[in-house]
Amino acid sequence: MYESLFNTLKAMKASGYAVEAPASVDALRERILRGNAERLGTAANVAVRIPVEDHVRRETHLAEIEAQWGPAPGRHQTDGASIFVLGAQFGNVLVGVQPAMGYEGDPMRLLFERGFAPTHAFSAFYRYLRDDFGADVVLHFGMHGSLEFMPGKQVGMSASCWPERLIGSLPNVYLYAANNPSEGALAKRRSAATLVSYLTPSLAQAGLYRGLTDLKASVERYRATDVEASDERARLAELVQSQAAAIDLAHAEPAWGRRAADEIAKLGSAILELEYALIPRGLHVVGEPPSVEERAETVAALAEGSFGLSGDLAGLRALVAGASLETAMAGFGAAATQENRYAFAELARLDRLLSKDHETSALMRALDGRFVAPVAGGDLLRNPSILPTGRNLHGFDPYRIPSAFAIADGARQAERVLARYASDGHPFPECVAIVLWGTDNLKSEGGPIGQALALIGAQPRFDAYGRLSGASLIPLEELGRPRVDIVVTVSGIFRDLLPLQVRLLAEATYLAASADEPDELNFVRKHACARSAESGCDLETASLRVFSNAEGAYGANVGMLIDAGAWTDEDEISQTFARRKCFAYGLKGQSAAHPDLLQRVLATVDFAYQNLDSVELGVTSIDHYFDSLGGIGRAAARARGGRVAPVYISDQTRGEAKVRSLSEQVALETRTRVLNPKWYEGMLKHGYEGVRQIEAHVTNTVGWSATTGQVDPWVYQRITETFVLDPEMRRRLSELNPAASSKLANRIMEAHERGYWTPDPKTLAQLVEAGDEFEDRLEGVSPGMAA
Repeated sequence: MYESLFNTLKAMKASGYAVEAPASVDALRERILRGNAERLGTAANVAVRIPVEDHVRRETHLAEIEAQWGPAPGRHQTDGASIFVLGAQFGNVLVGVQPAMGYEGDPMRLLFERGFAPTHAFSAFYRYLRDDFGADVVLHFGMHGSLEFMPGKQVGMSASCWPERLIGSLPNVYLYAANNPSEGALAKRRSAATLVSYLTPSLAQAGLYRGLTDLKASVERYRATDVEASDERARLAELVQSQAAAIDLAHAEPAWGRRAADEIAKLGSAILELEYALIPRGLHVVGEPPSVEERAETVAALAEGSFGLSGDLAGLRALVAGASLETAMAGFGAAATQENRYAFAELARLDRLLSKDHETSALMRALDGRFVAPVAGGDLLRNPSILPTGRNLHGFDPYRIPSAFAIADGARQAERVLARYASDGHPFPECVAIVLWGTDNLKSEGGPIGQALALIGAQPRFDAYGRLSGASLIPLEELGRPRVDIVVTVSGIFRDLLPLQVRLLAEATYLAASADEPDELNFVRKHACARSAESGCDLETASLRVFSNAEGAYGANVGMLIDAGAWTDEDEISQTFARRKCFAYGLKGQSAAHPDLLQRVLATVDFAYQNLDSVELGVTSIDHYFDSLGGIGRAAARARGGRVAPVYISDQTRGEAKVRSLSEQVALETRTRVLNPKWYEGMLKHGYEGVRQIEAHVTNTVGWSATTGQVDPWVYQRITETFVLDPEMRRRLSELNPAASSKLANRIMEAHERGYWTPDPKTLAQLVEAGDEFEDRLEGVSPGMAA
């Protein structure tokens, strides 16, 4: 982030803005994060102090804030006498650090409330920008902040809505990831933002490293050995098993024996999956186009993902380096057909767009109040037309979601998930929990919605103009299996942007509950009728299956609990999720709290799953996945009397998709990203922010342990060996970001203390010693010199 910010400040100065740009990225970071922070005990430099009496006199909505957060100045960013504005000023530019929403200071408060007011510090921050600093424009730098998530109407902000109160008439420019149109749409509709898109990180194949490379060589040697050479094959099988066990891909005992060939074949497939998995390579920096090598690997991913091509990467490197189409195709191994010529010409065009910075100039246009060209947001592999970035993201036509393709593909993917569940030895499920996000549905034309409908055995109904108008049931004889009951939790973004689709799903479950069909072929009806008889409610209420937050509220707060360590046992996590997500949405799209119904439905859940839609973001990259999918998994376990339901990830990022168990997905991401030098060295290249990203992966892994219990212990052992027990790595991490380094070590120790892994005594002692070393460096004391 700081590299991007530094480049933006330089561009502003070059464009004539009165900016006193620091000499380097490090100097910029030092000014913002350090400054007087240590002396004042704050998270960043204090740029301005707002006296409490000034805040009380000028805060128009003081009573509302005090009702939530107590008398001014509250407890956030204050010394009791004044409220702090964090950041630093560089000429006429104030780089301000947006205050936290309030969770960190009081994580339990929002568990029991439908909505909230911003803290004193949050409101004072925006008042200072508007009225005291006198900003002409606000640039929200990077996806995403909290302004657009403040309470108020979902569209058409009024003077009673907090986003409007806070930003007022200030022009709002927002630097936003090109692959997130749904949250971007929220920023537009709730804070009048002009979005300027930025590129997601370059993509690369994960490749192999250390023990994986040796294992692949042994597997290939085994395959090449004559089947008649039984003794040699047996010795090789023992070697392969030993090597695989050493890197947690197999068990050392008992020996494979006669099934060695089958086990080695499975290993071969697993190695190939690891080797060719796509991972993000470092972080994108505004103002710095990807390197030639990075572009070559991204273009290779585009060749396969968008054009269905596969071949030698050398040809694409030649294309990126400026070779002719014929030379590039020959190096790639592609036939010189007209179709291939078109594909390579298009790849060359995309590479030219990647090779230039379009984002800083777009930011300057936006800050100058000039036109920023629009573009539909989306994932680069699915929608290369997002290039060039530096454009104003826009939304979609809600009447066309789900599309015909999404309906057909949704049916295929739903059957794939059911097949995976069956292959794990389970009977046909009666109820499935599925998580729906706005972003994934916008990027896939409603693919996950199509999956939810397919499980029920329903489809959308469109009017004569092709507009979504409701749901209809697929006849049982055409469906060919029982209707599966579902419990759908939708994100607050989905609820806001896709109200027609919320009603579509509600109607589909009601129609299924109302159908005159036998219970053994219609589990929606079976469970709804049982609920109606048990509680005396009507069938419409008993068939409610779409759950989310109350209007104006977002998130399950599970991520906040995990990040703060503010929980004692897993039941607290499930209760938190249930309180936040117990609002059921019905046929008219209106919500009401139904905590008992949610618990009753969760008690019938056989498994839970969610789609993975972006290569850039895995389930351990951000906390949103375990906040939603992990949260419902934990809530279902509690409703099921402590029996944990399986959790699956349907990876939709490449090809025909693949369904993995949660433990398999975490293992895959751990091997291809966190433990992979190609990934973590790419992160460390970005210094401070890179270390924070590594720590985030570890924290999110702990989040999955807390919510599902389905993270293998070896994950923590290998992470500890890679980042904590290696003295040189400890030094690098602590020099680049001492706070994140210390948090990483503490998070691993927390995983041990909560029983998610049990290190041997020697490893534990080293972990404790390393944690102390991180703490000493964080406090600025040399190791061994602490009092």
